[in-house]
Amino acid sequence: MRKILSFCLLLTMSLYSTAQIKPTSASERLSSFEQRKKLLEASTINSVPFRNIGPSVMSGRVVDIAVNPEDPTNFYVAYATGGLWHTVNNGQSFTPVFDSEAILTIGAVAVNWKNNIIWVGTGEVNSSRSSYAGIGVYKSMNGGKSWDYLGLPESHHIGKIVINEMEPNTAWVAVLGHLYSPNKERGVYKTTDGGKNWKQTLFVDVNTGAVDIDIDPKNPSNVYAAMWYKTRTASNFEESGKTSGIYKSTDGGDTWKQMNTPGAGFPNGDGVGRIGLAVYPQNPSTVFAVVDNNFHQPDTALQKAADTSRYALRDFKDLTKEGFAALDERKLNAFIRSPRNQIPAKYTVVGLKDAVKNGTLAPTCIWDFLYDANTALFETPIYGAELYRSDDGGATWKKTHDKTIGIYSTYGYYFGKVFVSPTNANKIALTGVGVVLSTDGGKTFKEIGKENVHSDHHFVWMNGKRDSHMIIGNDGGCNITYDDGEHWFKANTPAVGQFYNIAFDMAKPYNVYGGLQDNGTWYGSSTNKENYDWYDSGHNPFTGINGGDGMQVQVDLRDNKTIYSGSQFGAYSRQNLVTKERKSVRPSRDLGETALRYNWQTPILLSKHNQDVFYYGSNKFHRSFNRGDSLVTLSADLTTNPVQGDVPFGTLTTISESPIKFGLIYVGSDDGNVQISKDGGYSFSLLNKGLPKGLYVSRVVASAFNEARVYVTLNGYRNDHFNAYVYRSDDYGTTWKQIMKDLPVEPVNVIKEDVTNENILYVGTDGGLYVSTDAGNSSMMWNKGLPTSVPVHDIAVHPRDNEIILGTHGRSLYIAPLGALQKAALKK
Repeated sequence: MRKILSFCLLLTMSLYSTAQIKPTSASERLSSFEQRKKLLEASTINSVPFRNIGPSVMSGRVVDIAVNPEDPTNFYVAYATGGLWHTVNNGQSFTPVFDSEAILTIGAVAVNWKNNIIWVGTGEVNSSRSSYAGIGVYKSMNGGKSWDYLGLPESHHIGKIVINEMEPNTAWVAVLGHLYSPNKERGVYKTTDGGKNWKQTLFVDVNTGAVDIDIDPKNPSNVYAAMWYKTRTASNFEESGKTSGIYKSTDGGDTWKQMNTPGAGFPNGDGVGRIGLAVYPQNPSTVFAVVDNNFHQPDTALQKAADTSRYALRDFKDLTKEGFAALDERKLNAFIRSPRNQIPAKYTVVGLKDAVKNGTLAPTCIWDFLYDANTALFETPIYGAELYRSDDGGATWKKTHDKTIGIYSTYGYYFGKVFVSPTNANKIALTGVGVVLSTDGGKTFKEIGKENVHSDHHFVWMNGKRDSHMIIGNDGGCNITYDDGEHWFKANTPAVGQFYNIAFDMAKPYNVYGGLQDNGTWYGSSTNKENYDWYDSGHNPFTGINGGDGMQVQVDLRDNKTIYSGSQFGAYSRQNLVTKERKSVRPSRDLGETALRYNWQTPILLSKHNQDVFYYGSNKFHRSFNRGDSLVTLSADLTTNPVQGDVPFGTLTTISESPIKFGLIYVGSDDGNVQISKDGGYSFSLLNKGLPKGLYVSRVVASAFNEARVYVTLNGYRNDHFNAYVYRSDDYGTTWKQIMKDLPVEPVNVIKEDVTNENILYVGTDGGLYVSTDAGNSSMMWNKGLPTSVPVHDIAVHPRDNEIILGTHGRSLYIAPLGALQKAALKK
């Protein structure tokens, strides 16, 4: 996530990522909503409703909250991919108010409480792998009962909307712009007629957008905007640049002046990352700005802050033979024996030093073994979160603290917000991995998140009449305190979990398993109905089985209790749900061997032919015959082996084995490769001919009806390219035919065959669920019981109970019976 590549390499990567993959235009996306409506109107199955089985206990990512200052029990919560929800009872229950609109992903919400007018900006600015693009701004004049679309379709990601309470038809929107491509529709937009017309009043360049905005409530002519330079591709994230900065307007946002110029006291230059702003309402000349400072700390600062009692990975970088020989043996032994580092057990301190001395291993062997694009996230020595204060309306700035705040863990792009009490300029909250509070003007901070508060925070509201009363939003939902964070309760009744992947077992009733964004892996009964009874019983119907970002799940159906699950970048384990025995299942390699690359959602698979056989994909293909106790690397690199940035790229994303023939295996990669093995993984052949190039292979699925048939779905989300790509081959991938061509312009995440009828196909996109009953010749939408639009990340069909299960990224899990659909298809 740093500028670790030369200009030439970055240019090569840029050309690779954009060649023949153009961002989808706003006009294409808007017209595609009409296509979605047509597929819904033509649907013969939409009378069959889905039922939501939760879970709600872990919630999902909150990006914004709007609270009624006169009645704080009345507020709106905006979820990144779960829509907008309203409560009038302090979070005891919520009602969704945005489910009927064309898109569910939210970036900002603002409310004129006097007139009950709501403004919504779609598409969050947190710039993560799951930050879906919005289509602009909506407004409701009746508290969310109906909505009007106000435009700005190329905005994609909106950081904040500010309303002029003195002139409610005047509003400003901070538009960050495209996530994965440059665009000129970035910056600050202003309307003076309630959103009928917009004017772009602040523009810097095609890679610098507005991430935050605030106004002087006493004089709305004074407006402040935070501009953020960033570029993101599938392989690299550059999250700071010299065009990042603070701008001020003194004429209501019509013209702007940069305020972080040299000598003003606020950082400027290539290391300036995301900025958050807060104007103190009692004295609006006081302005706070938090910055993700990406400038590198000098070595002297690192040495001063380092824990000298043990080695860190950076200590092994650039070592010479002499330097390695001089390493402290006690500290070296502690480092290589740490389970976290996974240095092969055969190595001892003496053996390592001898191997380096005689040239068998390079003196940088430990650094080379452990350093990869993901490690770069944590090993880059930047300053991180810094808070600055201005008492002259932004003309000059001073840093408020001497000690490091340390809440960003080097990914401040995901947070970057500051909040000040409406009545006390010394009371300031910052959001990061934790949520911290200062009561001395930012000199010192303390963590206020307690045991039932999730990490990764995005919003804090403080009550102007009692600022010990706060409402916060994070990746685990919404929390409320009345005592400055000493105690919190959750307001998490909406089922807004962000599922990546799902699986089921064969228990009666069967259980559904799934990995969620930043909420680990959970399982629960397919018959669950969300209610509050579990508060009395003491046990939620869903049970968590691992932490981190929950990823793929596999269930050994022979006992329904042996589960394979894990977290990001391939950190999987096998566990027994009864005995609680757990064992890591991950490929091993030796010092000196080329590093493996792991996708964020590393693919795993249990063979249906013998569930002792376990498959695992890095950039290579691995197999175990003993349930993952040991994994053998069978293949060479199955990707294009692209130039590496600071985001793992050139990784496998999907594995499928033919249910008909053991050892007939397909894999797909994030850089567009599809390959086949007919000998259990010992050899692979490329199947790319006839497929679009360079797209993320979201699924490859071997048919259960025809040995030679295979399906592939491709996804251009990481290029801001949203076309739907679904292909079928009936000759083992030698030739391909595009199917379901009538799908809307929505990236495709998954395809699934029906279990009884080979002509029935289920496809999940970033917009919902689509079904074909004629082998892909035509499509129809199925969303009865669902929001109009919801990202469907995974689909499963339970063969015994004949039910379809949806893992949505924003509205948890849904189930529906398939009998009526299958009968109708047979009649056709």
